[in-house]
Amino acid sequence: MNYTDSYSRGLSVAELGSQARGAFVSRTYAHLFGAIAAFTLIEVALFKSGVAEGITRVMAGSWLLVLGGFVLVSWLASHVALRAVSKPAQYAALAGFVVAEALIFVPLLYLANEFAPGVIASAAGITLVAFAALTAVVFITRKDFSFLRGILMWGGIIALVLIVASLIFGGFTLGLWFSVGMVAFAGACILYDTSNILHHYPEDRYVAAALSLFASVALMFWYVLRIFLSRR
Repeated sequence: MNYTDSYSRGLSVAELGSQARGAFVSRTYAHLFGAIAAFTLIEVALFKSGVAEGITRVMAGSWLLVLGGFVLVSWLASHVALRAVSKPAQYAALAGFVVAEALIFVPLLYLANEFAPGVIASAAGITLVAFAALTAVVFITRKDFSFLRGILMWGGIIALVLIVASLIFGGFTLGLWFSVGMVAFAGACILYDTSNILHHYPEDRYVAAALSLFASVALMFWYVLRIFLSRR
């Protein structure tokens, strides 16, 4: 997820004509669905080859590393993609983020596949429905949700502090309600990102827009899946 308002030079989406604006939105969502497809194919390859089990054994012993990597990779990829001048640099950031996310997701998906068959598809379905509903809200109302920027910044910092504290000190655990809160947080991220796609991104940053949306969708999927696993 990207929180910056420092977009590069160029016309914002809101300043474009209807045809150019439509082309920008179409390109953004085409890249988003391409990223989701690539993520899925990578996961299938990792599981089919047996590599997923080895990755899980290495990473599952340190959930702090997994969760910290999840947040760090999201921030770095969005930061690079937004500021990259050339299209190859933007695509490299998107590709790198998809690969990194696929690796970070392996332990959670492996545990879900082994101990709760069927929940991956259920979590993916709920994430897709929620994403479609939130997207419809923005496109129908045309509301600018950029006011969420500060709330999301502080919410993300608080969530990260809680995650780190629970893993380092072990005095408390982040259970079902934390996951529910993070799903709501991810929903707000999707509203914010979608609003930026309609109002604030420059016309040459559809790759960055797709990356930001992918990061928010991945965040929601992660915590929806954790909710399902907590109930098994």
